[in-house]
Amino acid sequence: MARLTPSARAKLPDSAFAYIDASGARRLPINDAAHVRAALARFNQVSFEDEAARDRARLRLLRAAQKHGVAPIGFISAQLQPQRRLPTGRVTFLLTDIEGSSTLVAELGDEYAAVVAAVRRIMRRELRRLGGHEIDARGDEFFGVFAQAPPALAAAIAIRQALAADTPHVRVRMGLHTGRPTLTDTGYVGLAVHATARICYCAHGGQIVLSAPTRAALMDELADGVTLRELGRWRFQGLREPEELFQVDDDEFPPLRAAEPA
Repeated sequence: MARLTPSARAKLPDSAFAYIDASGARRLPINDAAHVRAALARFNQVSFEDEAARDRARLRLLRAAQKHGVAPIGFISAQLQPQRRLPTGRVTFLLTDIEGSSTLVAELGDEYAAVVAAVRRIMRRELRRLGGHEIDARGDEFFGVFAQAPPALAAAIAIRQALAADTPHVRVRMGLHTGRPTLTDTGYVGLAVHATARICYCAHGGQIVLSAPTRAALMDELADGVTLRELGRWRFQGLREPEELFQVDDDEFPPLRAAEPA
């Protein structure tokens, strides 16, 4: 295995590492088959921040092994354990994304990694407090899942409030969608996952957008003071049918991004 030089390592994207700790340190390179094999062998030697961080790294490593054709002999059973804890059937996804991250990187420089770590800590705290499960966190995105829609919406609102108080210079868009994805040994797959991504990316920083299935799954269990504003039906690239969307609360935002009115 060719050893990564510091300069070559620095050029790799975050997705080329199985584990990134809260300080932004990147561990376990998985950029090619040789490094995937090394990461599989060294996995148990890494000190993770918590069990959730270990689970996320396991899943990334398994996906990398599948991508590079590496058979994770003796490791696959450990990979399957976190998946068994994830909800199946009808679930509600919550996806978040930092708006204007390139501008923030230019403004903050080396401090950006600490800001992202602080944002993720808030998201993980609220996700766990309300019974959600973290699926993935990479780059500027954070992906979670809930067995029910009401706590998913509550988590999105709590995250927005906490970010406004603790990191007001960071604007995060959020999307919620309810569906019946398939849970595999590498995570959730299906149209529900793609729809969640489209709904998140059409929003603006500070905006929470949810689909009609999520609205229906709420079953009028909205917390006091929480309102939903109709945004109409929108078409997204890659999705056959238009989605009827709603926005949490009545704040004014520009028209949705990357979507066309149906």
